[in-house]
Amino acid sequence: MKKVLVPIADGVEEIEASCIIDVLRRANADVTVASVGSMTISASRGLMITADALISDCVNTEYDLIALPGGMPGAEHLRDCTQLIEMIRNQKAAGRYYAAICASPAVVLQHHGLIDDRKATCYPSMLEKLSLPIADELVVVDKNCITSKGPGTAIAFSLKLVELLFSKETANQIAKAMLA
Repeated sequence: MKKVLVPIADGVEEIEASCIIDVLRRANADVTVASVGSMTISASRGLMITADALISDCVNTEYDLIALPGGMPGAEHLRDCTQLIEMIRNQKAAGRYYAAICASPAVVLQHHGLIDDRKATCYPSMLEKLSLPIADELVVVDKNCITSKGPGTAIAFSLKLVELLFSKETANQIAKAMLA
């Protein structure tokens, strides 16, 4: 079974977090939602999300994918979590997938030098912060790094994660069932 970590924090974009979690669970991934703060967070529009664990409980687990939702100030809280950043550094070095959407490619990954050598995209107002941006693609895959633009691209982003972890056929089956 593929293991996925979805870190959350106060102020993350709920559409992005829920799409990532939902679509990957539809693919039968073992998804752990881990908070970098308290067990229950308030997302960017006030939706309360309860985590499965704290990020500190996850540091010694190997994941096939770490996928960051965006949103502000959620992305800043993710950026400031040293345990999470070390996990993403290890993920990149090991060649395992890591992904980010919306503000997180710029605010988290670029800030910590985790996409300096990768083409990426993010929320349009933050594109200038990326070293190698690709503005016109909804989802960008460069080696083991996957990035996307924002709330409106969350399903396409999540389906791409399913395709990479499982297969294009699995992603297509889920997309068909979701009418995506």
